[in-house]
Amino acid sequence: MVYWHLFVAFLIPGVVGYGGGPASIPLIEHEVVHRFDWMSTQQFGEVLALGNALPGPIATKMAGFIGFEVAGIPGALVAIFATVAPSLAAMLLLMKFLLKYKNHPRVQQMTALIRAPIAVLLGVLAFQFFSMSWSDSGAVQTVVLVGASLLLLEKFKVHPVIVIIGALVYGAVVLA
Repeated sequence: MVYWHLFVAFLIPGVVGYGGGPASIPLIEHEVVHRFDWMSTQQFGEVLALGNALPGPIATKMAGFIGFEVAGIPGALVAIFATVAPSLAAMLLLMKFLLKYKNHPRVQQMTALIRAPIAVLLGVLAFQFFSMSWSDSGAVQTVVLVGASLLLLEKFKVHPVIVIIGALVYGAVVLA
């Protein structure tokens, strides 16, 4: 029965939590803390802080951790599946329509039109990261990291994962 409860606890926020992880966090809290009483509000806050500290979708990380705490590895798998199932179902349904109409002129036009806003959003995000780094770590460290990253990525064609790991190690050693 605990697996069913885990499934329901994470499926409901996935279905009604429009807006992604941040929008579904209060719904997850309601299910985990108030409905099923698996943890206290303080413990939930600690799980939320841990989820925010790690890369990736927060709702999925929280589901995995809470599911593991409640019912071990099978519980983690059930909770993660329940979290991603609504999005997965919607993607599969939409993929069917996209594949059917991918060559339609309106779909191609919409695809072309969405590229510019996505580029702007990614640019704004990059600028925000750059400015936070500039204020938190200093100009010299930021210039060193950006310059080294560009050099490694563009000139030496190093895989981005290796560059990110290198930047993390640099930050841990030099900036700690």
